[in-house]
Amino acid sequence: MVDLTNRKVLVAFFSHTGENFSKGNIVELTKGNTHVAAELIQELCNADLYEIKSVNPYPYEYKACVEVSKEEIKTNARPELAEDIDVSAYDVVFVGFPIWCGTMPMPVWTFLEKHDFTGKVLMPFSTHEGSKMANSEGDVKKLVPNAIIKDGLPIHGSAVPEAVENIKEWIEKA
Repeated sequence: MVDLTNRKVLVAFFSHTGENFSKGNIVELTKGNTHVAAELIQELCNADLYEIKSVNPYPYEYKACVEVSKEEIKTNARPELAEDIDVSAYDVVFVGFPIWCGTMPMPVWTFLEKHDFTGKVLMPFSTHEGSKMANSEGDVKKLVPNAIIKDGLPIHGSAVPEAVENIKEWIEKA
C-alpha cells in the first residue's frame, strides 16, 4: 500500500476536450474524461495538478484527432510540451491519459521520457471506451524502468463521474 501521508503528490494528466467517442457515439465534452478523473484523484489525495499539453493542440473533431494520433504513433513522435513541471519534489505521481490507438497519447511519452522518476511511485490511470489499459502499462514500464510502478486503473470514460469509489479503492490497494 502506498502511504500518502507526508508525501508530495502530483496528478499529471493528458485529456482531450471536444468530440470524443462514448458508448458507440461521438459526443461533445467541455472537459475531457481524463481531466475529470484527474481532478477526482487530486481532491482525494490533496495533490498538485498538472495538465500535459502539446504545443500544437489536437483537433477538436474526433476523426481528425484520431488521424493525428495514428500518425504520431506511426512515426514514434514526441510532441513538444506547451509547458513543463519539475517533478523532482514529488514522491508519488499519478499519470492519467485516454487510451488512443492502444496506448497513451504521445505527449505522455514525451512527459515520461523527459523526467527522472527514479524511486518515485508512479500510478497510471486511463480512461477508455472498452480497451481498459491496453498496452499502456507495458509502455510506462519501458519508459520509466527505475520508477516503482503500481498497477494501473482503467476507468470507462462515460462512467468517470461515478468512479469515485473505484478510484478510492485503487488508491487504498496500491
